[in-house]
Amino acid sequence: MITAAIGHFTFQRNDFQAQVPNWVPVDKDLVVILSGIVELVLGLTLMFLTRYKVKVGIFLAVFYVLVFPGNIAQYLNGTSALGLDTDLSRLIRLFFQPVLIFLTLWSTGAITYFKSSKV
Repeated sequence: MITAAIGHFTFQRNDFQAQVPNWVPVDKDLVVILSGIVELVLGLTLMFLTRYKVKVGIFLAVFYVLVFPGNIAQYLNGTSALGLDTDLSRLIRLFFQPVLIFLTLWSTGAITYFKSSKV
């Protein structure tokens, strides 16, 4: 998360801007900066405030859901960014987002939390 956040602010900034769907009514650079801040905060929280890892895992999973339209837009628009320069690679990337969400929930203990909660 921290490495991705740094990319948002520096060397991958244009690539992340290319993933922001055109229908988002906010400046693409602002979206990239704000999402980078979110990633930085979540990454640092996971590293240093481990007692909150379940909550951070849930927030991170929600974040991954919220940025998924950017992955879809990248595929639909054929945008080359972040090493995804073919339709096939962009399509394959779409299938990894649910895996990423699951791994986030699993590795932070959020799945166990949900299973043991009396909802």
